[in-house]
Amino acid sequence: MEYRLVTGRGEMICHCIRLKRGEDLKDSILAVCAEKNIRAGVLLSGVGCILRGKIRDASGVTIREITEHCEIVSLNGTVSAKRCHIHIALSKGDLSTIGGHLCSGCIVNTTCELVIGELPGVDFGVEQDEETGYDELIFLNA
Repeated sequence: MEYRLVTGRGEMICHCIRLKRGEDLKDSILAVCAEKNIRAGVLLSGVGCILRGKIRDASGVTIREITEHCEIVSLNGTVSAKRCHIHIALSKGDLSTIGGHLCSGCIVNTTCELVIGELPGVDFGVEQDEETGYDELIFLNA
């Protein structure tokens, strides 16, 4: 197995943000990363609910619209000012769960409490991967 191991050094910086009704979840995360110039970060926690949403399924193509209020039961991913790769799991009113790749269009209902951990000594880059066909995350020493 070939891989690139990057180890950060220093204290993690935690950015704690509370989003309010009407804010777009993904766009807000991107804005925080840009404002704080986060080079490498991870979503440590994301708790709240949405009015409606958009998530992409595993095909990498199909975006599904969620047209009901849902609880955010999981929100995780890698984030930076350059790019974000975030997955979300949502619980519907009947307690069934759906999830996928977070897209713009997930609109906060009452609140969403976010904690982003910034990783010192690490930088996230992007590189075209011929095997997957996607621009993939690469880990770099800062």
